Amino acid sequence: MKALFSVVAAAMTLASAAAASPAEGLWRTPTRGGQVRIAECGAALCGRLVGSDAITADPTLADTRNKDAALRTRPLKDLPLLQGFAGGPAEWKGGTVYNPEDGGTYRGSIKLADPDTLRLTGCIVFPLCKTQTWKRVK
Repeated sequence: MKALFSVVAAAMTLASAAAASPAEGLWRTPTRGGQVRIAECGAALCGRLVGSDAITADPTLADTRNKDAALRTRPLKDLPLLQGFAGGPAEWKGGTVYNPEDGGTYRGSIKLADPDTLRLTGCIVFPLCKTQTWKRVK
């Protein structure tokens, strides 16, 4: 009986470790029809810009405002925007947020307000921060 319990407990532990983060999925940003796909990247969360009004109009748009001139020719489509966020299941910290509108990278945090709403905060330095509310795309 103890062996059966150990096997069941181990299976449950593996299943919960393999479960997707509740922040994973496709999210709509509040500006310019942006859509960001959030996924686990190793032990952290990351996110890529998969679409926007501008990308729909011109899929060849590049990251022209990047502060690093060597990166200004990379495409906006599938551009990494979120990197290195650790934590969960409702809040992730320690990551960076890249903003292609100004070419800046900011320290950030992600908070899941409910299953279909997250709040992304990016800071130049605390308390100079901006928060956006993103909605899950169904």
